[in-house]
Amino acid sequence: MPQTEPLTDSPNVHHETSGPEEPRSGGAWRWWLLAAAVVAVLAFVKIKYFPSQSAEGGKGGGKGAAGGGPVPVQVYVVKPTKLTDAVAATGSVLADEQVTVRSEINGRITSLNFQEGQPVRKGQLLLTINADEIQAQLQKLRYNIKLYADQEKRQRTLLEKEYISAQEYEQSNNALLTAQADLRLLQAQLAKAYVRAPFNGVVGLRSVSVGAYVSPNSPITTVSRVSPVKVDFAVPGRYASAVKVGDQVQVLDEASNKKYTAKVYAINPQIDPTSRTLSVRAIYPNSQQELRPGAFVRVNLQIGQVDEAIQIPTESVSPEASGYIVYKVVKGKAERQPVKIGIRSESLIQITDGLAQGDTILRTGILQVKPGDKVKIQKSNP
Repeated sequence: MPQTEPLTDSPNVHHETSGPEEPRSGGAWRWWLLAAAVVAVLAFVKIKYFPSQSAEGGKGGGKGAAGGGPVPVQVYVVKPTKLTDAVAATGSVLADEQVTVRSEINGRITSLNFQEGQPVRKGQLLLTINADEIQAQLQKLRYNIKLYADQEKRQRTLLEKEYISAQEYEQSNNALLTAQADLRLLQAQLAKAYVRAPFNGVVGLRSVSVGAYVSPNSPITTVSRVSPVKVDFAVPGRYASAVKVGDQVQVLDEASNKKYTAKVYAINPQIDPTSRTLSVRAIYPNSQQELRPGAFVRVNLQIGQVDEAIQIPTESVSPEASGYIVYKVVKGKAERQPVKIGIRSESLIQITDGLAQGDTILRTGILQVKPGDKVKIQKSNP
């Protein structure tokens, strides 16, 4: 029988040797290098721009405080203080009395008898109006009155002797009485030609000259009484029951930055329905004429005082949807404490409920802590 050849000797069969493989082109080491670079960049960004979430987060928020150490804070120890409840308002200074001087009759000014800006006394002659016609009428009427008086006297004698009737006497007597009434009317008109100061005060600047023709609508000058002066201001309607006659108010003149003490003497009986404010008027002696009518002033009205009130710094209070909270320090940890507030000033807030004397509250670090975080006190109020 013919012998078959081994399969291994077939020319179509390839023999493989068991040697080591050669590395592929662009091997996997390049991908590993790229991944390491990305991780390094992310780690750098996280450490530089998000330190509160980094491995060194002991300086950050609640997570860092709980895991890496207490948060350094400044605190305030609650203590009772004296609190004055006051209302701040703006007001205006008014003269105690002020009038615009005008003539009651038409006419030409014949004399001006005052100096601008100088004091005047009640009844002092300020100016005169030409009254030649009135004086002529008065002279004529006086002659008629003398005639009517003589006639009345003769008629009365005749009536006593019953030579005339009572009616005839009454006619002559009525003529006399009518003439006397006309005399008083002309005298009143003549008095209007002499314009006098209505009260003690200071005369203002004049707006007319001698020879000017004036009417009752023509302003001539002003007379003002500036000692004392009035201070008008308004307070919110919710304080209406707290304002009383006799209350003292502090008045700050913005022109001189000086303070004066005035006293409330009149209160409007009703609240303004438009502004919901109550008009109040105080009075100040102004003996040295420190305040000038028309000046703008700031008014501070004290309406009450609390001897032992709890007040804390405004920065210690945080508003929430349900109200206000503070953070108390209890056994070295921050605890959330709801509070109710009262009177507020620029630096302090009154706490009406939620805190007691001796409580320690956070003054700084409020945004960095969460309830239960440890805190490290760096500074507290005396």
